[in-house]
Amino acid sequence: MEIRFRSATPTAAERDAVDGVLGPPATAWDGGERADGDTRTASGERPARDQLLPVLHALQARVGWISEGGLDHACRRLGVPPAEAYGVASFYAMLSLHPRPPRVVHVCVDLACLTRGAADLADALDAGPVVDGACWQRSPCLGLCEQAPAAMVTEAGPTPSEAMIPHVTTEAVHAALAGVRPADVAPHAAVRAAGVLLERVGQVDPASLDSYRAHGGYQALRRAFDLGPAGVIRELTDARLLGRGGAAFPAGRKWDAVARHPVHPHYLVCNADESEPGTFKDRVVMEGDPFAVVEAMTIAGITTGCERGYVYVRGEYPLALERLTHAVASARARGLLGDDVMGRGVAFDIEIRRGAGAYICGEETAIFNSIEGYRGEPRSKPPFPVDAGLFGKPTVVNNVETLVNVLPLVLSGGPAYAETGTEGSTGTKLFCVSGCVRRAGVYEVPFGATLNALLDMAGGVPAGRDLRAVLLGGAAGTFVRPDQLDVPLTFEGTRAIGASLGSGVVMVLDDSVELAPFLLRIAGFFRDESCGQCVPCRVGTARQEEVLERLIAAPSAAELALLADLGQVMRDASICGLGQTAATAIDSAIRQLGAFR
Repeated sequence: MEIRFRSATPTAAERDAVDGVLGPPATAWDGGERADGDTRTASGERPARDQLLPVLHALQARVGWISEGGLDHACRRLGVPPAEAYGVASFYAMLSLHPRPPRVVHVCVDLACLTRGAADLADALDAGPVVDGACWQRSPCLGLCEQAPAAMVTEAGPTPSEAMIPHVTTEAVHAALAGVRPADVAPHAAVRAAGVLLERVGQVDPASLDSYRAHGGYQALRRAFDLGPAGVIRELTDARLLGRGGAAFPAGRKWDAVARHPVHPHYLVCNADESEPGTFKDRVVMEGDPFAVVEAMTIAGITTGCERGYVYVRGEYPLALERLTHAVASARARGLLGDDVMGRGVAFDIEIRRGAGAYICGEETAIFNSIEGYRGEPRSKPPFPVDAGLFGKPTVVNNVETLVNVLPLVLSGGPAYAETGTEGSTGTKLFCVSGCVRRAGVYEVPFGATLNALLDMAGGVPAGRDLRAVLLGGAAGTFVRPDQLDVPLTFEGTRAIGASLGSGVVMVLDDSVELAPFLLRIAGFFRDESCGQCVPCRVGTARQEEVLERLIAAPSAAELALLADLGQVMRDASICGLGQTAATAIDSAIRQLGAFR
């Protein structure tokens, strides 16, 4: 594709898609028809660049891909150079810059689905018939890991649609290619053990604000107004709430830093881009209890002095996006968002941004770039987000699970909340159990429960199989051996054995899983997902995959030493956590499981 303005003309459908997001253009300077005076001055204000990703989504949803004409029209409307817009569009896996049929079935071949036969499924589809007007393609993780193997079907057009396909088969893929819409997936079906965070999932109507309020909704917000910002931060500090996204940073300290910051405006970002293979807990919360996310964000916003919050929803979560969009609109209509929240004279509103298939956008600074309309590349730190985050302003970033913890915490008080769990890990934790296990799903347990107890709750491995290992923390996590299952599931307990909780992934591997291709997929995942900004990660992830391929063909001590060196360089020199953890799981497989030895 040419990356300068060309003579390519957008179709009427492409113009409608762009203008549907930005509104009709006023003049030729804004992408419309030329009028008197347009040769000298521009009139009106050009739409902000942060609308670029929504516009790209709109183009793809309307025609199935992003053409030169469509991209040029978007660039003229937004005032973005075509080269930069091309760089953004080509960054995301879900966006296509090449023609393709309007109906596409994305078949997951990532880690959880690999343990459930996704490789054989893809091979069978390769040998299957070609369907006119439709195609299928291999996909990274879709976040439906508890119902693996999984697929997602997207259909572009005047009324675009998307749907997930759980427990997918070749017959189900062929039906989707033929235009048969799959049945909706019930989010509460994924909940296997609920506590305070999941108690409403499956019990409330996720489309009804009244149903949410009948089950205790918005009591926490009233309590937060009574406590005041300082009181809420005090409760968070007393609760010793740690972030649930993997870094385990104290939430109270982060909120306090932004609340005290003299620079305004402040922003809140809810990181709902859980793209770690094997992670799906935030999806279940957003689909089954979306008003809880809205209420928790509102508490965070009024506490930290933010007048606007953004929810960055993973692109592969169409149902979560739909339900959150409805929840935000309903709350706004009832005075629970907007210029005067609950009649208390405080302003706070929420805007939803949809990701487009980039694991790196789960990194707290890459998400800022993505929202602002740039490539989702991490920023160097310092400055930290609490000082200079979204749009260069003080910003609070928390993931969905961290935020919904605020609701019971505010209601019960920090000290009472801290009574659950352990001294260093308070409250409950959501774990995503998937892979070779009888009852995959989301389990909410108090911190301190052992990994063995969690696996017992999930029914263990299928009959006749032996446990090989547990991948704890996802692709960036570590392998735990069968003789280490008594490890307490706490931040401090897992650190003691050289592991980490990460995002809560518990992926079970039995003796039917071949370790070598599983590790090769981890390496391929990081190579694909590297943003390419820094050399250690960009080159290191590619070299790591190549070394693994050679080790699979012929294990050798020299290749193992080279692999260790690569991992050390990526850990020491990469800009962000992706490169720093790209070798963690592979290194632990060699140390813990004796891979390639």
